[in-house]
Amino acid sequence: MKPARMFYLLTLALALTGCVNFGEKPNSPAVVYYVLNDPAPATEPNPLRGDAPTLLVLGTTTGSFYDTDQLIFSRSAGTRGQYQFARWTERPGKRFADLMRARLDRQGAWHVSAAGGYVRGDMLLDTELVEFYHDAASAPGQVRLVLRAELVDLKHSTLLGRRVFEQQVPLTTYDAAGTAQASSLAVSRALDDLTAWLATLQ
Repeated sequence: MKPARMFYLLTLALALTGCVNFGEKPNSPAVVYYVLNDPAPATEPNPLRGDAPTLLVLGTTTGSFYDTDQLIFSRSAGTRGQYQFARWTERPGKRFADLMRARLDRQGAWHVSAAGGYVRGDMLLDTELVEFYHDAASAPGQVRLVLRAELVDLKHSTLLGRRVFEQQVPLTTYDAAGTAQASSLAVSRALDDLTAWLATLQ
């Protein structure tokens, strides 16, 4: 048997048995997955009013660079990077929309439903995470969140309001865990502002 063919067969056999590690650094840190949460104090949900309008909530959109499970950081203005060994369990846009619907459900002021189904709504909420990253220009930095929201009256096809919400939450530790914790707090505060704004438009 030719030496080259023998080497190929030996390499293939080792790969199939898991003895060869292709493309991975054995000493690399393990990737840690973080859950984006709404750490608002747990309270009993408000009872739903019988005459509450139906609010259709679109999925929260993001820019293409933010549409990822990687945590994003910036060390200087106009630049963005991605944490190498830290991930979100879900992409922030999808997770934010889920947390937003849950928060609105607890308010009891709306019949909340995801848009795109068979439910006919009175109003439509459209949101976008314009910015969501760890501003690390100086240690330990802060999480910056910018949320754009629009509320549309579907029955009259009119824009009821448009608002941009901004949150800047300092990190307590200069690492991915600190970024994840500050990110959840920024989301909670943005939801506080969003629900308060919606109450003025109902």
